[in-house]
Amino acid sequence: MSRQIKAVSLISGGLDSLLATKVVMEQGVHVEGINFFTGFCVEGHTHAIRKKDQAKPKRNNALWVAETLGIKLHIIDVIDEYKDVLINPKHGYGANMNPCHDCKTFMVHKALEWIEQHEYDFIITGEVMGQRPMSQRKDTMPVIARESGAGERLLRPLCAQHLPETLPEREGWVKREELLDFHGRTRKPQMALAEKYGFVDYAQPAGGCCFLTDENYSKKLVDLWDARGNKEYEMDDIMLLKVGRHIRPGKNFKLIVAREEGEVNFMQGYRNRFISLKTTSHSGPLVLVDGQPEHDDLQLAARIAARYSKGKLDDSVELELRYPDGKSEQISVKPMSVSEMPDSWSV
Repeated sequence: MSRQIKAVSLISGGLDSLLATKVVMEQGVHVEGINFFTGFCVEGHTHAIRKKDQAKPKRNNALWVAETLGIKLHIIDVIDEYKDVLINPKHGYGANMNPCHDCKTFMVHKALEWIEQHEYDFIITGEVMGQRPMSQRKDTMPVIARESGAGERLLRPLCAQHLPETLPEREGWVKREELLDFHGRTRKPQMALAEKYGFVDYAQPAGGCCFLTDENYSKKLVDLWDARGNKEYEMDDIMLLKVGRHIRPGKNFKLIVAREEGEVNFMQGYRNRFISLKTTSHSGPLVLVDGQPEHDDLQLAARIAARYSKGKLDDSVELELRYPDGKSEQISVKPMSVSEMPDSWSV
């Protein structure tokens, strides 16, 4: 009896990885999925918090893909290892703070380590030549294969016919003629193939959940690094950058102002780590103060917090100023007017 050929597929949760995996499974290869958690794909979390996103699916798309395909999914935490990729990308950043080339190399290298440990034969990705300007060009795709160490053990089923023959094809583990020739940014071929396989309710083809590709999120991350004087970050930083209105009146502190009830509820969990402000005389949002504010800074922060309350046009608003140790005090301030708040404070 011939040996069962086994592959691991990088499952992002998008349509491309779903289809690439299915194409190889159709050829009788045993496939399991792998998903590397960097901390920057927290889409379902934000959908659950914000009212405007309540209609969006609150699911882990990678798990949904694995369930749809009927395969095992290995979710591996790489938050700490990924920091070097983000902070020191060899090939630089994309349009925002997305180190796409180095990110893909990192993911494939981690997958290579996994298949060597588990005695699997090759790696599958859902890459399509020409689809992404940084990591999926004709000239960069071979570089990723080489620098990751995967070499010919990396198979890209959706565009394989545009690439040199790989080990799985040469060894007859998969038939090259049954692989595909997708290319470019159009997703119509993928959508047609999904219809053929009967896949519905998949994540939007042009979507993606990496917040590092988001301009607003990236600006907040750069602001955080600039204020701290280094590029360190923790998981809580990643999550808080995605919620609230961020206002930086000074380099030594910034405010995170909840925009709705869901964000208030989420930010409540951080009151034991940050100074917080909450209006008591009027309805208003919870405000976290991040950094090292002085006494005068807290007075300014209170005026800004009052600006976002129902008492913003009144002469005086009362607030609770609460410290991480639980101690608190009541203060009364005049709300800041719109004209007093420069646009440059908004992150």
